[in-house]
Amino acid sequence: MELAFAQDADAARPLHLVGSDDLERWLGDQPETTRTWLTAVGFTAELGQVVAVPGADGSCSSAVFGLGTAQARARGRFWLGRAPAALPAGDWALVGDLAPEDAAEAALAWLLAGYRFTRYSGTPAITPRLVVPKGVDGDRIQAIAAGEALTRDLINTPASDMGPAELEQAAFDVAAEFGAAMSVTTGDDLLEANFPMIHAVGRASPRAPRLIDMRWGSDGPRLTLVGKGVCFDTGGLNLKSGASMGLMKKDMGGAAAVLGLARMIMALDLPVQLRVLIPAVENAVSGASFRPQDILTSRKGLTVEINNTDAEGRLVLADALALADEEKPDLLISMATLTGAARVAVGPDIAPFFTRDDAAATTLASGAAQVRDPVWRLPLHDPYEPMIEPGVADLDNAPKGGFAGATTAALFLHRFVEDALRYVHFDIYGWQPVAAPSRPKGGVGQGTRAVLAALPSLLDLPA
Repeated sequence: MELAFAQDADAARPLHLVGSDDLERWLGDQPETTRTWLTAVGFTAELGQVVAVPGADGSCSSAVFGLGTAQARARGRFWLGRAPAALPAGDWALVGDLAPEDAAEAALAWLLAGYRFTRYSGTPAITPRLVVPKGVDGDRIQAIAAGEALTRDLINTPASDMGPAELEQAAFDVAAEFGAAMSVTTGDDLLEANFPMIHAVGRASPRAPRLIDMRWGSDGPRLTLVGKGVCFDTGGLNLKSGASMGLMKKDMGGAAAVLGLARMIMALDLPVQLRVLIPAVENAVSGASFRPQDILTSRKGLTVEINNTDAEGRLVLADALALADEEKPDLLISMATLTGAARVAVGPDIAPFFTRDDAAATTLASGAAQVRDPVWRLPLHDPYEPMIEPGVADLDNAPKGGFAGATTAALFLHRFVEDALRYVHFDIYGWQPVAAPSRPKGGVGQGTRAVLAALPSLLDLPA
């Protein structure tokens, strides 16, 4: 689907943005016919209220959108995403005073309101088009919307059609579009290339595990993105219950997120040397499954005692992170649907992250607030390090006790990163459990827009 802005501003009808606190003054400036109509239909400028206004010939000549109060708006995001479904087809232009960040959010909300996952049923929505609001970089917003749509499509696709090979093809399609180079290490070749934990997690499935390695850009700081690509997670021999397995098609949400972010970066032609690493596996059950109490030796040489085969994401990430770290990137970011503990801590709407770099954390928080992509820093609490040290091996993949699950997982991953100048790990959910403006129920990107907004400061890029 094409998520694009209207090109002819002169042909667009006005969509007035009116807050409830300002309604009386605004109505006083309108023609009597408009005031009469809005009063008759009960327009109160409640947040999300949309009313079409007829012209002299009875057809829709304009519309108004209620912004409610500042307090009401603070309780959500992407409110303008409610407008397209309530408006007649055609082109529309926003009329009202919006801060630059609000105008950009409104423009993105409009585009993303047109997203539909229609691979198996339904047809794309015919969404009214928006003229790029004044002061908004329309090309940037379109690039962000396209990257987010890619992430959503990948997560929404069931595992029957999104296994390791299909995820590889999706990465190849992105690489081909932007002239990126790509290499893939598959099956038993993972052992020869020293990716033993990726191989161990994926070897039980008839769908061969692989490591996808994409590179783009030859100048600028080194930026490496690592995404967890567990295309389906049964839990392995520590088999999940049916209820817990229900959403496991989204366990490659980290891979989907970094591919969406990579697409944004390449579409915007940012001056970076980008690398994307995706360990793509299916955690299945067979005679070849890795077992509880197995001890695996990682690419880095650290040994890992397996105390739960359902804590497999950190294993495949560890080998990929070790490879990424060998190149000493200026910024290394991992994204993964890693722990239920993160969801218990902050819920499904916030992307928690971990880093030892205070400046990077502050920059990410600032970027997140600017683009309305909420993130929250969780602690890498050093006194918890003994929890991931079982004694019989260097590391434990599933510490007992159930405490601080997101933190112990992040501490585990940090053991595989020593030389990267900066490292940030995101423990995302990747799923919208209840439909909200511009976010239908289903796969969703998290943290990617915050990272994109923060990159100029994190990597000292031109503004």
